[in-house]
Amino acid sequence: MHPLLIVVMFTLSAGIAMPLGAALASVEHIRPYWLESEFRHSVVAFGGGALLAAVALVLVPQAIAQLSPWSAALCFCAGGMAFMGLDILLYRMKTSASQLAAMLADFIPESLALGAAFALGGDGALLLAGLMMLQNLPEGFNAYRELRKATAYSRAKILILFTAMALLGPLAGVSGYLWLSNSPLWVALIMQFAAGGILYSVFQDIAPQAKLNKHWAPSLGALLGFVLGIVGHMLTVV
Repeated sequence: MHPLLIVVMFTLSAGIAMPLGAALASVEHIRPYWLESEFRHSVVAFGGGALLAAVALVLVPQAIAQLSPWSAALCFCAGGMAFMGLDILLYRMKTSASQLAAMLADFIPESLALGAAFALGGDGALLLAGLMMLQNLPEGFNAYRELRKATAYSRAKILILFTAMALLGPLAGVSGYLWLSNSPLWVALIMQFAAGGILYSVFQDIAPQAKLNKHWAPSLGALLGFVLGIVGHMLTVV
């Protein structure tokens, strides 16, 4: 199979996880109520665990191999500051799509890095693709709930919107494959920038929403998301 087709296949699969997560969130009224509540919080925590795994096992290790300590630190902090700036902007605009914006803000640079990683033949490409799928599922879940609560958008309209956004993954992935494959430094900078932004998002948006008073099971979702990243990492480096 042509490498470009592989890039399209993996980035599209990662993107389709967003409408799949939204479809899962559209299933209302799981009974009993306590199970519905714990399930929803566990899904959010699972996404946080998968995001942390992507940062710790793929993005940062791949990036720092090409960067000096100072450039790695500056780029990482720049990613976190950029995501913070986006949060502040969305708050001041009083928009109801902060989760949606955050989801796209990490999906697009990750897709760029994924396309370039496939071109460079790095061992982390398959793991990054898998973790992107794992994280986009709960992110789509959470973004759907936010839009349904704060807007008049119908279930069908949101699912169509999320499906259309999934196409941004192949566009970014092919761009990364074609234009960044000969620029490992730029790939490293994008990965480190995305890692900083993702880490900011985990503690600003995901972790607070995952907590459920007097319930402890949701936190296990974060462990499960991270341990899947560990297993994937161990399988890809063997």
